Amino acid sequence: MIREAYQAANQARKLIQEERQSGPAFDLSLRDRLQHYKHGFLSKSGVLYDFESHDPSTYLSDYQRFIRSSRINGHWNALIDNKLAFHRVLGEFPSHRPSVYGLLKDGRFHLFDPDDNRTVVSDGGSELEYQNQTAPDTAQPTMDPLEWFDANLSDGDQLVLKWFSGGGGNNVHFLERRDGSYLYDGTAKTDAELTNILVSLEDYLVCEFVEQADYADTLFPETTNTVRVLTMYDEQTQDAFVPIAIHRIGSSDSVPVDNFSNGGLSAEVDRETGQLSAGAEYPHDGTVDWHDTHPETGAQIEGTAIPGWEAIRERLLEIASTFSHLPYVGWDLVVTSKGEFKIIEANSYPGVASLQVHRPLLTEERTRRFYQRHSVV
Repeated sequence: MIREAYQAANQARKLIQEERQSGPAFDLSLRDRLQHYKHGFLSKSGVLYDFESHDPSTYLSDYQRFIRSSRINGHWNALIDNKLAFHRVLGEFPSHRPSVYGLLKDGRFHLFDPDDNRTVVSDGGSELEYQNQTAPDTAQPTMDPLEWFDANLSDGDQLVLKWFSGGGGNNVHFLERRDGSYLYDGTAKTDAELTNILVSLEDYLVCEFVEQADYADTLFPETTNTVRVLTMYDEQTQDAFVPIAIHRIGSSDSVPVDNFSNGGLSAEVDRETGQLSAGAEYPHDGTVDWHDTHPETGAQIEGTAIPGWEAIRERLLEIASTFSHLPYVGWDLVVTSKGEFKIIEANSYPGVASLQVHRPLLTEERTRRFYQRHSVV
């Protein structure tokens, strides 16, 4: 009894710390907030999740996600959290990874070979080793980043600038060359302004901009609209499976990214057919709104099918099974054409709010068993 009381108090303390850092998302009464803490949830989950229709125990709680799911991959998290290391990991599947051209550091542009297919391995420490390959050439040239952009970008070309670690879309920027000038996150910049910005982007990777398929562009053309697929590796059956997948769709509030918490929509993907559900809108006003069509473009969301979904799903499961030492991954995909995709990012302990706004994860036995095996629930 004493141990359970201590665990409950510790859980509440950690959740209160989290809310103090990010700020309570909604104006809930102290009683309601304490009730959510008791079940392991932040205040926002009390608004996002349908606790009237589903028991809180059927949802993966915020405490379980923050504290416990981060341990599933163990020290191999390092291979996912470092975006350059993960890019090298995907060298076994070069057709599914965007090119990485270089790194912005100390105001200089450090060039990489965009076709480098070396395989990187790690024991979770700071040292990275290259399996059956020599170490990367540290004598690669460096240059002024603006000079490289001027020499390599044609009119209409775009690049993605992303911090080497972290997710959530807050550290992702877009650079486009148009009519001889540059747009940074859609805003025109002089060369001097852009130079100052680039100097401030420390440890940012310069990556290929992936063009999305027509259906995704129709949904909302101002953002790259990504598919988040959660995979789990089942040690009993020795294969990976998909417990849930969603399609994120941008809005004018979320530009330049499509993130749910920034104002984008989240539509669940039917795992068999690839059809989308209605899109959920983050409840900034205290209520989750659902949209059959996009509120700005008018494009149909509910019932729209991802072209070639079955081929995409099976190929991703093949990749996830290959990386069985990474049993828990949230993959961010850009569908480029029917049955084709590129992996723009992966997450070692992905957020679940945009997933569970549709349904609780723990109602399916195979998913619950996975979390139980890894001491998450």
